[in-house]
Amino acid sequence: MNLRTVLLAWSLSMSFTAMPAAAAAPATELLVGCYTGPQCRGIGRYRFDTQSGRIEPQPLEVIETDNPSWLTFSADGRHLFALNENGPGSADPVGRASSYALARGSARSQRLSQANSLGDEPAHARVSLDGRYLFVANYAVEAAPGGTLAVLPIDGEGRLQPAVQVMTHHASGADPQRQASTHVHAAVPTPDGRYLLAADLGADKVYVYRYDPARSAERPLRAAATPHLALPPGTGPRHLLFDASGRHAYLSLEMSGEIAVLARDEDRLTIVQTLALDPGRRQGNAAAALHLSADGRYLYASNRGEDNHIAVYAVDAASGRLSALQRRSSEGRGPREFALAPDGRHLVVANQHSGSLVVIARDPDTGLLGATVQTLPAVAPSDVKFVP
Repeated sequence: MNLRTVLLAWSLSMSFTAMPAAAAAPATELLVGCYTGPQCRGIGRYRFDTQSGRIEPQPLEVIETDNPSWLTFSADGRHLFALNENGPGSADPVGRASSYALARGSARSQRLSQANSLGDEPAHARVSLDGRYLFVANYAVEAAPGGTLAVLPIDGEGRLQPAVQVMTHHASGADPQRQASTHVHAAVPTPDGRYLLAADLGADKVYVYRYDPARSAERPLRAAATPHLALPPGTGPRHLLFDASGRHAYLSLEMSGEIAVLARDEDRLTIVQTLALDPGRRQGNAAAALHLSADGRYLYASNRGEDNHIAVYAVDAASGRLSALQRRSSEGRGPREFALAPDGRHLVVANQHSGSLVVIARDPDTGLLGATVQTLPAVAPSDVKFVP
């Protein structure tokens, strides 16, 4: 071997050894709650590959807790709040809310606190914009005592304190089986933080509360000047969300299988549009989850019952009105919840009754849902959230 060949070989070897290792595929983390039993013990924390759109089947950890039906975060993402949808007949018959110091990667999350939600089957919660309270919607399946809205203080370390306020409503009775009592199904602050809206499926109303902790830290909620919006009897309001402006809100009507578009002026709500999730179906509907794309251009809604589809709508920025774009199968039964990936390129559906997580490709430009990327077994999934 001549000197030139030796030098060339040495140069090539040095260039390869000096090259940095290939960067790991971008990833985020995904939380999946379940209705607990022998095969599911609480909240699974999974790695989600944002390039491939696939969930790694082996969880990074399992946070053991009873029936975590709803998951929400503090504004900085450091603390996780989980509702324990317990009630009569559960191993633990007391509805509760739990808080955690949420870990990342290989670390383990730490439970910080657990508090009585002062109601049965808590099903939805949000943190106040100032981080001081957790607003809990207690659904309460049984007629007595019925659903309630509870206010739990949060200390500076993310620990929940005993409830300081409980609000009750009156049922509509429009459906003698499902609306014989109240069923609070959502508690949502307005984007400016000045009001809290509570959707009550059993009352056919969205209640509006003024949030004013400066007036009373022990009773931070009081009825607004316009105390509620009445929905058509038997429609059953479930989940509600606002657009970024706070001028428009979207409300799923579980029992009628519809989406209502609301206009907001301070504490006053007005219905400006109502659309059927499945225009050809009058019965067998069960409208559930609602989510907007990060850019606010598209709204997604799930319908369970006999439908099991995700409906896709284009949003008119000026009026908030919706235009139907697509109906896409959830590839399972009972799409209770779903989540849009942070980059908007995938949507993950939690099919409660068929026991699966389904990852669907999404076009961020058109908002349309595409091919199924992955189907992963999951026991009775209740909620799915990407870690912020």
